[in-house]
Amino acid sequence: MSNLPISEQYRLTAKEWVEADAAANLLEETKSAVLSQHMAALGDMPVSKAELAVKSTADWHQYLTEMVEARKKANLLKVKCEWLRMRFMEWNSENATRRAEMKL
Repeated sequence: MSNLPISEQYRLTAKEWVEADAAANLLEETKSAVLSQHMAALGDMPVSKAELAVKSTADWHQYLTEMVEARKKANLLKVKCEWLRMRFMEWNSENATRRAEMKL
């Protein structure tokens, strides 16, 4: 665990999550455009055959793998943000309990 305050850990993780989410979204949103570009590069060929040819390549598999890994990274960072939020709520609750006990 970091020695930074929870709020700073959250800020840094949230910033990292935003960047990772944007990268994953870009790959996901451009998937059909990338497919179309690869299909067009094959020249005059029926669409179904061109699609099959592109989707059976190692390059297409690599693109999909990178897309999934980017989403995985973004999702893990989002979970870390939620975990930091929960840590803060637990810390806040513990402090409130201590204050209440001190009044007794």
